[in-house]
Amino acid sequence: MAGPRECGKGEAPWKKMSKEELETQYLPSRWVLRLGAEEALRTYSQMGDDATKTARATTRSLLDVPYGDGEGDKLDIYFPKDASGALPFFTFIHGGYWQSGSKDTLAFMVDPLTAQGVAVVILAYDIAPKGTLDHMVDQVTRGIASVQRRYPCNEGIYLCGHSAGAHLAAMMLLANWTEHGVTPNLRGFFLVSGLYDLEPIVHTPLNAPLLMTPEDAQRNSPQRRLEVAPKQPVDAAYPILVIVGQHDAPEFHRQSREFYQTLLQGGWKASFEELHDVDHFEIIWKLTQKDYVLTQVRRVPSPWGMGVTAAPTSKESWAGRGHGATTLLFFPASRRLGT
Repeated sequence: MAGPRECGKGEAPWKKMSKEELETQYLPSRWVLRLGAEEALRTYSQMGDDATKTARATTRSLLDVPYGDGEGDKLDIYFPKDASGALPFFTFIHGGYWQSGSKDTLAFMVDPLTAQGVAVVILAYDIAPKGTLDHMVDQVTRGIASVQRRYPCNEGIYLCGHSAGAHLAAMMLLANWTEHGVTPNLRGFFLVSGLYDLEPIVHTPLNAPLLMTPEDAQRNSPQRRLEVAPKQPVDAAYPILVIVGQHDAPEFHRQSREFYQTLLQGGWKASFEELHDVDHFEIIWKLTQKDYVLTQVRRVPSPWGMGVTAAPTSKESWAGRGHGATTLLFFPASRRLGT
């Protein structure tokens, strides 16, 4: 497959677009097929509300756990019914273009994952205009570090971000954990319909509440940062799954594929998957379903021992290997990822 920059770095496709076309490319609601834009947003919001209410009513949880001193430094933790001993932690970072969304309305995945023995963390951060991108990245870093401190014997922390949340999750590949006094037991990344180069956003109305300068965009773009990174702060053997929906906008497809290629070129164990017949919102609200491809978990005995990781054979579908007695695989083993 050809590399992502055949036309040269100065000729990114978005730079040839009109302002109207560029804005349309970065408005996911313009690309939904089965619902109108407003109805899709209402449905997404209602499903999130319902899933969160159900999770809080039926699942053992710790809500509004502080991970710092700020008002927005909070996270929720949902536990499997029969939790005992070490657990894997699926940590979700919500989207909303860094200016909307809340941990209190986005617990889509709690029921299907806790039913399979996985603890779920929903992380809050200060959205714009209160929070800047630099502050949000710092909050997510501190939130993940706090999970490690609270549960030091965990079976692995798996980061999942959607849209803007995928951007924040991807920035964790560049985190300096020594500044936080702990190295989290990261075992996999799920980057769902994400944004990895923020420069195009600077030139759209979406930037109004963000007040993002070109320098801010450069500093907070994992795509740009990884292109020049001298080394990977996170063990490059940890798997990263870059996911996009079939009906996501073309710019989301381009950004996802280019980021995937950058990861491969940097030596990361990355896979790419386009999920069939889902749009930007369906790809995440289907996390309420136990038979959805993103909520299927398989535990297998781990022959590698404590603290040792190994890649699956061939192109087995995987999103991480826990250390200790078990290995945690997301996606059925029969699926094949990559291209």
